[in-house]
Amino acid sequence: MFDWKKSRDGFTLIELLIVVVILGLLAALAIPRYTYTSGKAKKSEAKTILKQLFQLEISYFQEHDLYVAGANKAALVASNLGFEDPGADTRYDYSVTVAGKTFVATAIEIGDVDQDGTPNESLTMDQDGLEGGDW
Repeated sequence: MFDWKKSRDGFTLIELLIVVVILGLLAALAIPRYTYTSGKAKKSEAKTILKQLFQLEISYFQEHDLYVAGANKAALVASNLGFEDPGADTRYDYSVTVAGKTFVATAIEIGDVDQDGTPNESLTMDQDGLEGGDW
């Protein structure tokens, strides 16, 4: 006859609950860190494209002695600046405002890209390479 007291092939309910609690604690620690890191990675997209806009504006200014303005991404692509559309899945809208011999390139997030609770934050870069906004 089979003796249930001597055979212990499975786990007890307490052991399974301890494992579930440990996994829950690990998830509680990891998910906020992942969200923060993911937000920083998405923001680097805007920084890279702003630096590209900066270089294009400086190059254009050296040739034509003026900067190119663009109210949005489509206007910048349509201009003869050489800006290429970063794609339909971009998380930011880009613009350049010009005042005489100065310009400010701006990236405004569409929604809350970095998931920090503040939607539509902006990053800027001017003709001197000075960064503004939430870098």
